Amino acid sequence: MEIIHLILGKANPDRMNGVNKVVNEMATNQVQHGYQVQVWGITTNPVHDYPKRNFVTQLYQKQRNPFKADKKVLADFLEKKGQIVVHMHGAFIPVFYTIAKFLHKNDIPFIITPHSTYNKVMMKKNALVKKAYFKLFESKLLHWTSSIHLLGKTEWEGLSAIFHNKKSILIPYGFKSPQVDASKYSKATVFTVGYCGRIAIYPKGLDILLKGFSLFHQSCPKSELLIIGDGKEKMKLEKMAADLQIAKSVRFTGSAFGEDKIKLLMQCEVFAHPSRTDGLPATIVEAASLGLPCIVSEATNTGDYILKFDAGYAMQELSAESFCKGLKAIYERVVIIHEAELLRQNALRMINEAFDWTRILQQFNRIYEDALLKEHKIKSNIVVQFKNEPLAHKQQ
Repeated sequence: MEIIHLILGKANPDRMNGVNKVVNEMATNQVQHGYQVQVWGITTNPVHDYPKRNFVTQLYQKQRNPFKADKKVLADFLEKKGQIVVHMHGAFIPVFYTIAKFLHKNDIPFIITPHSTYNKVMMKKNALVKKAYFKLFESKLLHWTSSIHLLGKTEWEGLSAIFHNKKSILIPYGFKSPQVDASKYSKATVFTVGYCGRIAIYPKGLDILLKGFSLFHQSCPKSELLIIGDGKEKMKLEKMAADLQIAKSVRFTGSAFGEDKIKLLMQCEVFAHPSRTDGLPATIVEAASLGLPCIVSEATNTGDYILKFDAGYAMQELSAESFCKGLKAIYERVVIIHEAELLRQNALRMINEAFDWTRILQQFNRIYEDALLKEHKIKSNIVVQFKNEPLAHKQQ
């Protein structure tokens, strides 16, 4: 059996597209664990100009008509019929509907990971257009797919409201902790709160981030907010910081990758991600892998892990006050009662246990095997633990 990851783009980890990063990481680890994997990308620039990777990448020309698929990708799928399972990444993508229809017609199994697109917040964006598109196209794709892989409760609840089914599953993505020598990085001289990701104010909750930090800064003036990333709304966010009179305590670094990003994150005492809508942000997992406690919103789908492993603070509501409360709680534990090392160890344990690639890839492999055998029953041991609730598995 061979797994074909289908994406828009090239799975380039050096770009800001979160889906690309996730697919690159997943495919890399699947190959390292002995699975046969390729990544097929539909792109406007089908040139192999990405870093070297351990899996085969096939690129196909994106067509002007958003529903039209490159004839070559369809022919390549047909040539591999009986040997492959296709793993689509993304939702509300017209060309994916066309490809899904082709795969279904030719009995080629596929699963889909919508990457948070079905959560309630995202469904409200362009709601009328999405409602019509879902009825005409997306719902058919979901009927044809063998499994719908979801990353967290917010997406599970969002999809359940519009598409009742028995093939949704919950599995997080894995993460391999980097080998980092903390002693080689110098900490900031103030209590530093870090954010890393796309600068998109509403979906990423960056207004909550700034307003909450502003409240915290009043009681802790020796504090700093470090914002790593870029986006079209950067100037708007800078103005917001000025209006809140915290501009001198907010540092914008722009985008950073690799060692440069690690160096910046290691200056922080806590990592923050108060998103309104997300899948399972890789930046939270990456920050935790460096030993940073994290303050997260429910929309990140990481709060239950944070609580289970005592690796930070899970916000009770999406507000500046709740975020400020989280900052004060972490500040007290790190600075006042000196639990920084305990939180660091808890964060590392969370990554090593909850996001272990070996276990997670075994779960994915069972799904692929079921799809190839046309068995739509999801095995009961494909589960994720949420708080004190029963283990979640196949949607009933």
